[in-house]
Amino acid sequence: MVIIDLFLSRYVYFMIVVLLAIGLYGMLGKHNLMKKLIGMNIFQTAIFIFFIEGAAKRGGSVPVIDEILGMEAAQYVNPLPHVLILTGIVVAISLTGVALAFLLVIYRTYKTLDDRAIMANMKESAE
Repeated sequence: MVIIDLFLSRYVYFMIVVLLAIGLYGMLGKHNLMKKLIGMNIFQTAIFIFFIEGAAKRGGSVPVIDEILGMEAAQYVNPLPHVLILTGIVVAISLTGVALAFLLVIYRTYKTLDDRAIMANMKESAE
């Protein structure tokens, strides 16, 4: 019963661990560069969700000073993690766009996105 209560109270963190594992497997276990990129995006999303979940506060209010709540900082939600994650999302989208452009160039050059075939082709052309 204790394990079920623990899972139900922290289910978001278990789902984050599952997303991290899927993303890590996609980056390390796959040989297709597009699948590696998708795995990286899943991994980044799990990290974003982790930070946002950690920044949540029950009973917290938006960080605009209210006469009823007073000046006490504990009554308000800290906006900094949310702003940092917004910046991280912009960087992740930019990184994905550049990576897709590189994948397009790689595919046009080597006619494949398999990293083993690309490395073999690069070794042959170097000799």
